Amino acid sequence: MMRSGGHAYLLDNQQPEAGRRFDAFSTLFDPTTFRHIERFGIGSGWRCWEVGAGGTSVVSWLARKVGPTGRVLATDIDTSWQTTAPRSPVEVRRHDVGADEPPAEGFDLVHARLVLVHVPDRERALESMIRSLRPGGRLLLEDADPALQPLLCPDEHGPEQQLANRLRHGFRALLAERGADLSYGRKLPRLLREAGLRQVEADAYFPLTSPACTALETATVEQIRASLIEADLATDEEIDRHLANVATGTMDLATAPLISAWGRKG
Repeated sequence: MMRSGGHAYLLDNQQPEAGRRFDAFSTLFDPTTFRHIERFGIGSGWRCWEVGAGGTSVVSWLARKVGPTGRVLATDIDTSWQTTAPRSPVEVRRHDVGADEPPAEGFDLVHARLVLVHVPDRERALESMIRSLRPGGRLLLEDADPALQPLLCPDEHGPEQQLANRLRHGFRALLAERGADLSYGRKLPRLLREAGLRQVEADAYFPLTSPACTALETATVEQIRASLIEADLATDEEIDRHLANVATGTMDLATAPLISAWGRKG
């Protein structure tokens, strides 16, 4: 699986763990995403572009909000997550936001969550999304900032937590090697203002412990196991030990902060 710029994507949608990661992200972050979009006044007839959809939860929620007279375009570089034929008002299309022209124009809402941090040509992607908005349309970007809170276990009180944080450091190293900007989230408000959007605001959210955090960590480590070992960042035994520690359900596992920034096109 390659993404724009020829970089191999570390977290391939076609790997079996991807679905579990999408489910965990939905549990963790959908309430935050929906809260912001509700504040925009989304309703019947809205035209929405969900960029890098990577799952169905946000797309389905948008479809219910816009109703039969609206439109929800869901795009991704890999649409294998779409296992059934989409139903109106949803359209699913393969699209690389960092390389391809915008798929359409005149959207009331464009939303991307945990997408741009992985896109090599983030500047072009942002420009494309803003160009696709109608005057007065809203852009909501939500991205992680692993450098702002780099630990899996902020309360590093024992050897289990120390191992967890060392593996998380390895994960961040793999992401950076593939071009991810690990401090991108904090830049979003400034980037939206510099792009000419108005009424720019932002907030941040990250859970410190929950069953979804545990599920996300298990799926992520299983997905990147081979890459961690190949890069000499961890051994098979260390990964097995960490997964066993996580499976006890007694570790307080955090995510990187999700920074949400939004603005209106003039």
